[in-house]
Amino acid sequence: MSQKINLQLLTQQVANLSRATGIFLKKEINNLSSKDIESKGTHDFVSYVDKTAEKQIIGELRKILPEAGFIAEESAELLPAARYNWVIDPLDGTTNFIHRIPIFSISIALMDHNEVVSGVIFDPNHNECFYAWKGSQAFLNQNIIHVSEPGKIEDGLFATGFPYYDYSKLDNYIEMFKFLLKNSHGIRRIGSAAIDLAYVACGRFEGFYEYSLHPWDVAAGSLIVKQAGGRVSDFSGNSNFIFGKEIIATNNNVYSEFLSCVENFFAEN
Repeated sequence: MSQKINLQLLTQQVANLSRATGIFLKKEINNLSSKDIESKGTHDFVSYVDKTAEKQIIGELRKILPEAGFIAEESAELLPAARYNWVIDPLDGTTNFIHRIPIFSISIALMDHNEVVSGVIFDPNHNECFYAWKGSQAFLNQNIIHVSEPGKIEDGLFATGFPYYDYSKLDNYIEMFKFLLKNSHGIRRIGSAAIDLAYVACGRFEGFYEYSLHPWDVAAGSLIVKQAGGRVSDFSGNSNFIFGKEIIATNNNVYSEFLSCVENFFAEN
């Protein structure tokens, strides 16, 4: 039987770990060459930086919570545990990183069974650490953050990410993209789903949507958005956004209109 976990302390430890990892990423960005980059598939890349960062993170997380398993992007051989599992993306925004575009992040979450109970996202280029734990408020560098107030799509700025390999919904995606371009303050594609979610949490974006995602892309950010007062769901308004490969995250006020928009454009033919 596990002893009761102090989630606040654990989250602080993970935040410190993410900052240390960020130092490593910033150090390595200018050392990377084309021979260091491997392709896992079309538009899907990995380098020694991702692998080394993840190995370092896993080693430290094992000290923080030895009983936990792992769901990690670059370590498929690691097995999940029965109760607690770390969900890790050591470098969210690899394509940006290999092109030396300074928009990438570290995303680390802890799940208790199917519930995310701690989440940390660190953007090393802006020295911004977003975090929350079950029952807490959401924070950016020790300051409490909240989602924004606008309640209409026409008053909002939105974010998305382009699919890397699953183009089955591409036409639907482009139609919604066009709609938002014409009917909102605009739409941004910055290349890190974790940062997109963090920006929803602190009110920089009113909403975010994307499909063909993995648990490590969204686990930490989904908790941070919720603890900041936002809404998170899959494209059907249900809760299968960690493993269901699709997510919308918005402030509380615009959620209903935004969900209706997603349901309309992504309706099954």
